[in-house]
Amino acid sequence: MSEAAIRHEATPAIAPAGDDRVRWLQDAVLHNRFLPQPDAGSVFVGDGDFRAVGAEFLGHFIRLGGLRPEHRVLDIGCGIGRMAVPLTQYLDAETGRYSGLDPVEGGIAWCRRFVTPVYPNFTFQRLDIAHNLYNPQGKISGEALKLPYADRQFDFVIMTSVVTHLPPDEVLVHLSEVARLLKPGGRLFMTAFVIDRLAAENTSGRRDPRLAFARDGTGPCWFVPDMPPLAAVGFDDGFLDQALEKAGLSVTFKSLGHWRGQDADHYQDVYVAESRGAQR
Repeated sequence: MSEAAIRHEATPAIAPAGDDRVRWLQDAVLHNRFLPQPDAGSVFVGDGDFRAVGAEFLGHFIRLGGLRPEHRVLDIGCGIGRMAVPLTQYLDAETGRYSGLDPVEGGIAWCRRFVTPVYPNFTFQRLDIAHNLYNPQGKISGEALKLPYADRQFDFVIMTSVVTHLPPDEVLVHLSEVARLLKPGGRLFMTAFVIDRLAAENTSGRRDPRLAFARDGTGPCWFVPDMPPLAAVGFDDGFLDQALEKAGLSVTFKSLGHWRGQDADHYQDVYVAESRGAQR
């Protein structure tokens, strides 16, 4: 499927505020010296500038995902609050809610210490899910995952840089749980590495040199040689689309990122998928 076809599969949701206001909000996040920010050495998940990446994704959540101030948000793999901190400036203090989950105690402890006391509608919970890199001694198997929330509690679920570290069976379980937790019409915002021929062969010659993916057996996984298998996981183009549909989530937006060497305003590939609710 061509980039043009992917970008026009569906029209992204209209942002709940004018684009000028979204840009103003992103700029305010970037320059607000009173917002909590961990020491550089404490940012243990992902790379890039903590504040800038958060501000960028705040814009994506609003413009592409249709996030609204009154929404109840679940952030799976919240890390040390990279997405939570900018969302404190957007979610309504009375009606909006944010719940963050992560297996790494250090990030959860920092968020509980520096975010929740100032923004009590933001809560964080450690989930002791086993992961070879991030939580090798975890007691919960990824294939037996049950997130600690009742059905249909959330309007918006975030999974940034989550399926990029999961094997396919665990991706399916995560997406099934997301579908269970979303209200009808609620949305998932997910990033991934989608491997098509152009990405695999580096046709442009501009692919991120760190991500020279090689297929793992017959697929659908692709790993990066000389790195631990779950350090970066790519999937055959179509695998995630089918997994979302199987879970009861309809893809409303899909856009390939600039990691593969093409022009885009985001690094990883982006999916937005909507809960079909009663059709599940």
